[in-house]
Amino acid sequence: MKSLALVARIAALDVLEAILRRNRTLDDALEQVTTYAGLNPRDRAFARNLVSTTLRRLGQIDALIAHCLQTPLARKSLRSHDILRLGICQLLFLGTADHAAVSSSVDLAEHSGQAHTKKMINAVLRRIGRESAQLLAAQDESRANVPDWLWDSWRNSYGEETCRAIAAAHLQEAGLDLSVKSDPAIWAEKFEGSVLPNGTVRLTKNRNVPEMDGFEAGEWWVQDTAARAAVQMLGDVAGKRVIDLCAAPGGKTAFLVNAGAIVTAVDRSANRLLRLSENLQRLRLEAEVVTADATTWQPEQKADAVLLDAPCSATGTIRKHPEVSWLKSQADVDKLALLQSQLLDAAVQMVVPGGHLLYATCSLQPEEGPDQITRLTEKNPAIQILETLRCLPSDQPEIGGRDGFYVCLLQCP
Repeated sequence: MKSLALVARIAALDVLEAILRRNRTLDDALEQVTTYAGLNPRDRAFARNLVSTTLRRLGQIDALIAHCLQTPLARKSLRSHDILRLGICQLLFLGTADHAAVSSSVDLAEHSGQAHTKKMINAVLRRIGRESAQLLAAQDESRANVPDWLWDSWRNSYGEETCRAIAAAHLQEAGLDLSVKSDPAIWAEKFEGSVLPNGTVRLTKNRNVPEMDGFEAGEWWVQDTAARAAVQMLGDVAGKRVIDLCAAPGGKTAFLVNAGAIVTAVDRSANRLLRLSENLQRLRLEAEVVTADATTWQPEQKADAVLLDAPCSATGTIRKHPEVSWLKSQADVDKLALLQSQLLDAAVQMVVPGGHLLYATCSLQPEEGPDQITRLTEKNPAIQILETLRCLPSDQPEIGGRDGFYVCLLQCP
């Protein structure tokens, strides 16, 4: 019979494999992996933390595996590679007792069709446990956990010091930010959190969101403070017609509706819009919902403002989604940048003369931020840049940081 500890680690292994071997996002893997869904809340929290910490520290972990193995593992032993990753994470970064981390990893190999590697797993983990202090001291943790393409981009864009600060921020798990419909101070007190200057309620500890007080009653929604700051740049939207492009899952739509805007939420994914509609229904908020490709769709009536939170590489959200570092590439950025250009060109046509276009991406890559605005304004010199905002994960460490965002408010002719 499998112990509860082993069952949780089996789930963590399945989730990690779904991410690194089948290119699933962390959220999708947690939702789709049946072994994870079957865990009790405590074991689910452990498995999630184990996977996300492994992803945050994957560069360091893989370097240690390479240091201990003379030759790479054979294809049939790839699962053992992931078992080693989870074992090293427990040894070095989660504070699991050495004997428990080693024995549970050996048991995991036995129950995962990798019995032929049990001796190797045992030897590698015991060695790393003995030499942990020296091995960690020899590593540059900020550099080790960032793929070359991202490191080069951030260093070129922001300089070495800021690049390192961004990388260091990504090693810390993000808190939980809420946008509340009213009375943020009351909700901050209820959740033992704090109210940030822009009205965000910041919780320092993550929780099981659907079980939190006020969730079912629709009193609040999850929204990073940087995303809230982005949409706040539109100013007073009460009574204004606002089109929210690429709107799902709907955090910014909810903010706009709650602020009194008349909102049309557009997204090409019917499934994602279903989630948006469900979120609005829970929040008791109403918006027009349109399933359409925003590169070709045009409204019957132009809007006072258009919000384009464009699809992007999401490199600004690595604190919450550490898999982004390992699943995305420069090729993804280049492909998305082309789509962003098309969306911006279409969005300009949706705005009334003198109206506003707010462009936002949760990306740290210049190709998805300022480069897009440079291209747009060179093509359309009459478009005016009113305000820009660049948020970095390393900003405001005293409050626990925030997501990386680029935001630009434009006035259309």
